[in-house]
Amino acid sequence: MPRSSFDGSVDSLTLRFFNSLTFRLLTLQISADVAVKRTSSDLASRLVDSYRSLQVGPLYDLPSQDEVARVFENIRDLLYPGLTGHRVKTAPTAVARKLRGVEGRLARQIGLGLLHRASLSGAEKKVARADLRLGRDMARRFLARLPELRAQLAKDVMAAYAGDPAATGTDEVVFCYPGVYAITAYRVAHALVEIGVPVVPRMLTEHAHARTGIDIHPGAIIGQSFFIDHGTGVVIGETTVIGRRVRLYQGVTLGALSVPEGQTLRGKKRHPTIEDDVIIYANATILGGDTVIGRGAVVGGNTWITHSVPAGARILSSPHVR
Repeated sequence: MPRSSFDGSVDSLTLRFFNSLTFRLLTLQISADVAVKRTSSDLASRLVDSYRSLQVGPLYDLPSQDEVARVFENIRDLLYPGLTGHRVKTAPTAVARKLRGVEGRLARQIGLGLLHRASLSGAEKKVARADLRLGRDMARRFLARLPELRAQLAKDVMAAYAGDPAATGTDEVVFCYPGVYAITAYRVAHALVEIGVPVVPRMLTEHAHARTGIDIHPGAIIGQSFFIDHGTGVVIGETTVIGRRVRLYQGVTLGALSVPEGQTLRGKKRHPTIEDDVIIYANATILGGDTVIGRGAVVGGNTWITHSVPAGARILSSPHVR
């Protein structure tokens, strides 16, 4: 008597069917895997060929954005001991240990930036690797400037405290104000630019940009006692020159006039000059390398300026002053 299909057993015909089906499925899976590997291999070969022909990728790794950010936080600890949220360590031995750690990590990132740029210029591997040693020298030269940077930043902090009646103390200004954070990143990055460090300075200011919404190019020249209040949306271009005791509010743009071929202006003055004691209120836009805002001028909010403004002027709407 044939077995019931419900009694838990499987007849030989059913077993052969399932075995055959399993075999076909395995065969199809193996064929698919082979096809995927062949496709991946072909695609990889095409990509490698494009790397050689288009030369858009480096031969060496770039600096790490995460590591650059960590090094900056260590530098902030040295610049503002006790005001960065980390434990206060000001004994000479502790500071020396911190300096050695920063030097090694910063040297590594600078060296990677130098190596990357050397590879893009076609330098031989032996020549390019010498840049790793140069990175340590640059890191040491930068760290030697920390006392000078502290003196500059102390004036920026005091300008923020004096200019904001809501501030309850300079500790609050350092610990909480995004403008001070962005200015600190700028001053560190600008010192690295002056030493000749590539890549890393821009990574520093872009780290601050992501954190605060304030975009300051490390190549800008900014005088002492600089204050950015609130800050979100501030943009300061590469060739901007800012004098002493200047105050900006949120949304201010110190930019360049747009041109069809931007690279033709590389190295030329493209951004405005802001003289001493100028105040620029929220969302003002000032453009052009020939534009000068004269000493002591006050620029009102939401203005659009592409021509120079005389010293002491009060601009409450978009002017056409030549």
